[in-house]
This record gives sequence, structure tokens and C-alpha cells, in this order.
Amino acid sequence: MKFALIAAPALALILVDAAVPAEAKGCLKGAVVGGVAGHYAGHHAVLGAIGGCIVGHHMAKEKEKQQERAAEQNQTPAQPPNHD
Repeated sequence: MKFALIAAPALALILVDAAVPAEAKGCLKGAVVGGVAGHYAGHHAVLGAIGGCIVGHHMAKEKEKQQERAAEQNQTPAQPPNHD
């Protein structure tokens, strides 16, 4: 029963991810860290790796957004004062 509760959502995530282009930024690092943490927290390395991948990917996307915002702010030219 526990396997079905874990396998069904995992399969759904895999199928949804297969439909979009693959961008594994942060996933591999997160999966390694999550797998090790899951292993030491009760032999749940696979669940830890899945969770780590999700969190790592999310963090990578947030970092990319922050970098884009910073670049956008740096590119906007300052308007010179109008001395008419």
C-alpha cells in the first residue's frame, strides 16, 4: 500500500516532466544531497533524491530569476535631468 502511495505521484511527476523540455539545473546537486540525507534518515535515499531534485531545481530557477532581475536593473539607463 505504501508503495502505491509513493509510486503513483512519482509516476505522474515523471510523465509531466517528460512533456516539457529537460532543464536539470540544480536537480543533480539536490538529488545527491537529498539521497544522502534520506539514506541517513532511515534508508529513504530514493525519496530523498526525488525531494532534493525538486528543491534543487526550484532553487536554481529562483536564482536565475534573481540574476535576470539584477541584469535588467543594470541595463536600464538612468535618465539625465531635463534642464529646460
